[in-house]
This record gives sequence, C-alpha cells and structure tokens, in this order.
Amino acid sequence: MASLKEVRNRIASVNSTQQITKAMKMVAAAKLRRAQDGIIQMRPYAKKLGEMLATVSAGAETAANNPFKVVRPVEKVLIIAVSADRGLCGAFNTNVMKAVVALTQEKYAAQAAKGNVEIMAIGKKAGEALMRRGYNVNTSYMDVFTRLSFVAVKEAAEKVMDDFQAGKYDVVEVIFNEFKNVATQIIRTEQFLPIAVTEEAQKKMSGSKTNYLFEPSEEQIVSDLIPKSLKIQLYRATLESNASFFGAQMTAMDKATDNAQELLKALRLEYNRSRQAAITKEILEIVGGAEALSQG
Repeated sequence: MASLKEVRNRIASVNSTQQITKAMKMVAAAKLRRAQDGIIQMRPYAKKLGEMLATVSAGAETAANNPFKVVRPVEKVLIIAVSADRGLCGAFNTNVMKAVVALTQEKYAAQAAKGNVEIMAIGKKAGEALMRRGYNVNTSYMDVFTRLSFVAVKEAAEKVMDDFQAGKYDVVEVIFNEFKNVATQIIRTEQFLPIAVTEEAQKKMSGSKTNYLFEPSEEQIVSDLIPKSLKIQLYRATLESNASFFGAQMTAMDKATDNAQELLKALRLEYNRSRQAAITKEILEIVGGAEALSQG
C-alpha cells in the first residue's frame, strides 16, 4: 500500500491535471462555436458551386478540354492530408494518418512501390507521423492552420492545380475529417483532380431540355468556374477539419475530466483507508504500551 504522502501527491497531481482538462474543454467549446458557424455558412455555397460546376461540365463541350478534367494513366499521385497542428483530440489525427496509409497501400500500391506517391500535409500532426513512417511528405503548406484563411488555402490549391497541369501528378486525392457533430467526425476521401463528373450530374444534364445561355461565353465561364470551385473545395475541407478538431478535442477533454474525477474518488478512498489504518495502528500501539506498563 502506498504511503500517505505518495497518495497526497497523486491526488494533487490528478487535481491539477483535471483543472487543465476543464480549461481546455472550455476553450475548445468556445472555438468550436466559431468554427461550426464558419463551416455551416460555407457548406451551402460550396455545394451549390459544386452542382453548377458538375452540371455545366457535363454539358459543356469546352469543359471536356479543360486541363483540370484531363484523365491520364495514373503514374504519379498526390494525397492531401488535412489534420491538425495539435493533439489531445482523441483519434482525430490518427484517423487521417491511417486513411492515408490505407489509400496508399490499397488503391495506389503500385505507384507507392515506385516511389510515385507524395503527401501534402495541411496540419502538422499527420504530416509528422507520416514522415516518421518514411513517406514522402511535402511540408510547404503544413502551417496553413496557423494562418487559416481562404488566402492561405488558395495558395496551396493553386500550387496543386499548377503541378497537375504541368503533369507532375496524374491524380490528386484529399483526405479530411468531415464535421457531423461535437462527438462525431467522419473521415472523407475525395478526388480533387482530375474533376470527375458524377452520374447524377450527367443524368440531370442529359435529361434537361433547357438550353443554357452563357454570358460572356461558355468557354470563359467554365475556365473561371472550375479553378474557383477547386479552391472552394479545398477550403471547405480545411474548415470541416478545423471544426472537427475542436469537436474532437472538446469530447476528449470532457472524457479526460470525467476520468480524472473517477481517479480522484479512488485516490481519496485509498487515502482515507491508509489514514484510518495508520490511526488504528497507532491506537493499538498505545493500548499495547499501556497494558505493558500496567503489568509492569
């Protein structure tokens, strides 16, 4: 059994940790509200822009020749891994890393064997973990979350788009956490490039009898709409991950606070038992000494 001093030290340590986890939970809750508002406002715009792009791309002849829709034999792959800069958020960052590893080993195993799979890390945690595993990680945009804004994400998106046009990559995938609620984040893997027209969009366009009028021109609209949509798509993924991170951290800190409370109860019970045992031992020693004196 631990001494009273050891138990007291453990109680003080756990109590201090509990205060930290409570504070982190409150901070995460405050930041989550702002992040949640941001992604809720972004989703309708991103969804509508995506629908417009899919519909126009499915029906526009000029869209077929757009450099961002060019389908090439898949030799070189880029995976954009969107994680977080910090931990203490449960399995949030680990899930991103696992999804990257699974995608590399299953879908792009042949390319990975040739060393043709590159990871672009947005957020430090998954990038650092993948580097330790020996993956080829591009860290140029790892600090996006420290300056999270559309401008920062646009820089990364433009770099990826330029490299795709230049033939540096044949396909680009994005892996991120989609925010559902405070306790639930869903790992998503989406093809970023080349742009894939969904069956739903093709059916909608083929079944539509509407003649679209383009102003100033069909070619100009498509060439402007596609890059903008791609930048918004990546920005939405970062906002989803940002909100998901604070939700995961809030949940993790809430559980840590509860666990600390349970541990404190157990330690206090152990302390009281040890203290009672020490008192009982002292009483027995006093009684024994008194009996010895009386007999003497």
